Amino acid sequence: MTLAPLQPAAAVPAPSARTGLRSVGVEEELLLVDPCAGRTVPAAASAIGWTAPAAPTAPRAVAVPLDTELQQEQIETATPPRTDLTDLAADVRALRRAADDAARSVGARVAALATFPLRVAPVLTPTPRYRAIRDQMGLTCAEQLTCGCHVHVAVTSDEEGVAVLDRIRPWLPVLTAVATNSPFWQGSDTGYAGYRTQAWSRWPGTGPAEPFGSAAAYHAVVDELMRTGTLLDEGMVYFDARLSRRYPTVEVRVADVCLDADDTVLVAALARGLVDTAAERWRAGEPVPSDPTSVLRMASWRASRSGTAGLLVHPRTHQPAPAAEVVACLLDDVRPALDASGDLALVEAGLERVLRRGTGAQRQRAVAAATGRLEDVVADAVDRTAA
Repeated sequence: MTLAPLQPAAAVPAPSARTGLRSVGVEEELLLVDPCAGRTVPAAASAIGWTAPAAPTAPRAVAVPLDTELQQEQIETATPPRTDLTDLAADVRALRRAADDAARSVGARVAALATFPLRVAPVLTPTPRYRAIRDQMGLTCAEQLTCGCHVHVAVTSDEEGVAVLDRIRPWLPVLTAVATNSPFWQGSDTGYAGYRTQAWSRWPGTGPAEPFGSAAAYHAVVDELMRTGTLLDEGMVYFDARLSRRYPTVEVRVADVCLDADDTVLVAALARGLVDTAAERWRAGEPVPSDPTSVLRMASWRASRSGTAGLLVHPRTHQPAPAAEVVACLLDDVRPALDASGDLALVEAGLERVLRRGTGAQRQRAVAAATGRLEDVVADAVDRTAA
């Protein structure tokens, strides 16, 4: 497949003066797998060096915008910044196909699985940074093989960005639930819909953060974390949502990589709706919600455990409530922003779809139950990833 060159995802501009819409970009981490053998393929470095062959009318081959991650079984894609979610959806699909073509060049395929269902011993990507992380983090790094979906939403300043971070905290566990796609770990059903959240929480600096109150306070906290000597660099400040280190965006990091591209776009639309809503409330002088971080950790755990198939912690009452009720509460909260951006119909349909047919976790379990083979879960994920 021949692709036009794509702008790096995180180079997201401020809200567009022409449209009034915030741009949004998506990074997806995918697994390199051999679906026939039911194993991972540690060949990311070779795969990202692949170039798409030129079309007959094109002057040269086209480099595909892919990147490596912590382990050699992972490959990362990154969309350009978009204001129109139709364009974003096309980018997500094109990049999945491009990643799959690159994987084929090394005898593999790509699978949008947030954890690998079968047993695996990950192979570290041997960069100086990743080696330093391995030396610092030990077994946590050695066992880490998870794939997330990170959404970048443009903000006008660090001050606006921190105001957004402080106000979206209660809603992030709902995004976790909607995107759950990791029920299996090392050959076993974990009992969780999104076990990636559990594995990821072993790293220092993860999870919900306390409200910061200002950009200066945010940067002071990051500086304090760095002074502990625990983290190698600011890239290891793994808050559930954070200011991007390099670009004018808020980065929402709670979602599993989604099995279906449509669900990826749904998560991106909800993230932009949350950012728009939070920024508007900040401009109106509304106070920051006072949800205790300890309660938000409980809500995140419950979202990881149940997905959309059980009870979640309600963001307003902090009591258990059916997932459909909690999802409806999120939709009501961001409805004005979604209506203004033109995304309301897409989000309504997407949430109805997820609640009706389930998340990627439910799909994985259904395939495993029908066939009795986790290898078939991997093969099914390959088919759906590039579909």
